[in-house]
Amino acid sequence: MNHLAILPILVPMIAAIANLLLSDQRSDKRVVGLNIGFSALLLLVSILLLVALAQSGQTAAAVYPLGNWPIPFGIVLVADRLAAIMVLTTSVLALAALIYASARWHSRAPNFFPLFHALTMGLNGAFLTGDLFNLFVFFELLLAASYGLALFGGGRNRVRSAMHYIVINLVASFLFLIGVALIYGTTGTLNMADIARAVPHIAADDRGLFEAGAAVLGIAFLIKAGSWPLHFWLPNTYSAAAPPVAALFAVMTKVGFYAILRLWMLVFANLSGPEATFGQTTLLVLGVATVAYGSIGALSSKALDRLASYLILVSAGTLLLAVGYNSPGVTTGALYYFVVATLAAGALFLLKDIIDQILPAEAQVLAVSMELYGDEEEILDEDQEVSRTIPAAATLISLCFAIAALVMAGLPPLSGFIAKFAMISSALNADNAPNVATWWITGALIVSGLFVLVSMVRNGINIFWTSLPEDGVLRLRPLEIGPIVVLLALCVVLAIAAGPAMGFFAETAAFIHDPQAYIQIVLPAESAL
Repeated sequence: MNHLAILPILVPMIAAIANLLLSDQRSDKRVVGLNIGFSALLLLVSILLLVALAQSGQTAAAVYPLGNWPIPFGIVLVADRLAAIMVLTTSVLALAALIYASARWHSRAPNFFPLFHALTMGLNGAFLTGDLFNLFVFFELLLAASYGLALFGGGRNRVRSAMHYIVINLVASFLFLIGVALIYGTTGTLNMADIARAVPHIAADDRGLFEAGAAVLGIAFLIKAGSWPLHFWLPNTYSAAAPPVAALFAVMTKVGFYAILRLWMLVFANLSGPEATFGQTTLLVLGVATVAYGSIGALSSKALDRLASYLILVSAGTLLLAVGYNSPGVTTGALYYFVVATLAAGALFLLKDIIDQILPAEAQVLAVSMELYGDEEEILDEDQEVSRTIPAAATLISLCFAIAALVMAGLPPLSGFIAKFAMISSALNADNAPNVATWWITGALIVSGLFVLVSMVRNGINIFWTSLPEDGVLRLRPLEIGPIVVLLALCVVLAIAAGPAMGFFAETAAFIHDPQAYIQIVLPAESAL
């Protein structure tokens, strides 16, 4: 099983290399098929990894030391259930986005496929690495690929947004290095498990320096997670990016959430006294602020891609709230929410592109104008047709939009409601509940759901009450509508299978909140202090 840990990195790496060798044939159907095959293989590997871990017990993990160097001195990959969930979600979204792009987007600029696979490789590596330095390496890999993808297709708005995105992430990378240097200087190691083991033994004179390094590192992670007030790059970048790129970007902010969850639970949950709550209040405050800002931004959005970008902020704030609350039950709901919110947001970005194709931009602008200013002079003749038969394609699109709206708003009976209900009920039933944090997280989830629902309904009215094409026929490419249907179908399936899924996430959360179990798996027994 240990060898499975490196395969989610090797598969996209080989795919990127193969595409560089075939760069002159990027429009060839065989090359397109080859890339879809690589993504399908990555999905298969991710499923095998998750199944192997599920069958091996709650505390199982695949530990892969590269070059067989002894831990903690060499590079090590650690695939536990948390990492496997992240990798599988990324693989599903990557396959859907790649299939969608293969319809027409991949040929609009060179090197789309190698950049796409490099981004996937960086994401999987960030989830699987067991040390901070290689977390930085994989961060830089995924960011370098995302810079090219953010510029993919050109255009003034896209270039301007991408330049802002590049600058802020370069600053975040600089802060990342500073934080890593401070942590290494005080602990003498960069292996995450070894850091957790060494922190209780840091000298009192060095503890302030270590906490400063952790704070600087946290700022870098919060920038990448899109937390308020460090989020300003995200709405413009995501709404301006090409649809399949924006869909994959939906999981990219979750790398920041994963890094905060992994390191905070490993390092500070392993301590006692006031140090065990280091940064907890900050995470709660930033989580509430991010949810509030994202909800208000969604409420003010008239364009669907802009709305989807603010929904990413809402999901980022929700996940930060879960980390700050520090309860296994809330973490269980957050992991479930991470999966369904990421898949639904990715589907929403792709759906926006289809809607742009079938409904002219001027029709959507007209709908918004009529909503704002009305049209009092128009008088309908009694015999005038006020509605028309809605074709099957329009019905399918509207159904996809409705499912995405229900999931993102957290309404029953779909998976978004189950995730939020699990988080709220766990917070209310926690040992120290109800407290101020309980009411804040409950209020944030309920009010944000209301705001998201209103914004989704309003955008749905603007989109689906505009004029259909004159011939009444909507033409959909199977390669485009298929991935959207599959992503949203997975959200429905997770709602139907909520019992087993919640059980798996609960076991994962229990392992996350038991840092000693992670340390004992990664570090050899003879290296214990």
